[in-house]
Amino acid sequence: MLMSKLTRTEHDHLLHMIETMHTEVGIGLAASQVGIELRMLVVDEGRGHGGRAYLNPVIVEQGGEQVGEEGCLSIPGIYADVRRAEWVVVEARDRTGESIRRRATGLLARVLQHEIDHLDGILFIDRVDKVTRDRLKRQIKREGFREQPALSGAFRL
Repeated sequence: MLMSKLTRTEHDHLLHMIETMHTEVGIGLAASQVGIELRMLVVDEGRGHGGRAYLNPVIVEQGGEQVGEEGCLSIPGIYADVRRAEWVVVEARDRTGESIRRRATGLLARVLQHEIDHLDGILFIDRVDKVTRDRLKRQIKREGFREQPALSGAFRL
């Protein structure tokens, strides 16, 4: 559902998402990951315990390339290297309905791409090569999901 400004209920969903993201030690969370049918995501941009809301986010520019290990709150304990754009420009609305245009590089660019993928029905394992994806599927089938994340340098997005 497209949004222009948060209603009280949507604001409550946003607060729940921020709390969930921090409880699960993630740095980003899409509404679809917690069963909320809104095109909304939150990102911890490293400014304390809050989270920045992006309503109806769209990547309008991107460039460069980075490869880095990703994990996901939706599939705990599973990590893989994912190729992403090094930088992106995202247009969205903030929690007050104001238009925002955010240029992000490095980790923040990766997080925004990962979370927007969730809103589009794409998981990070859909972005890896076929051999790696098949290996991860076999691992999940054999071991299930871990309760605790493996020790890894990956960020849980």
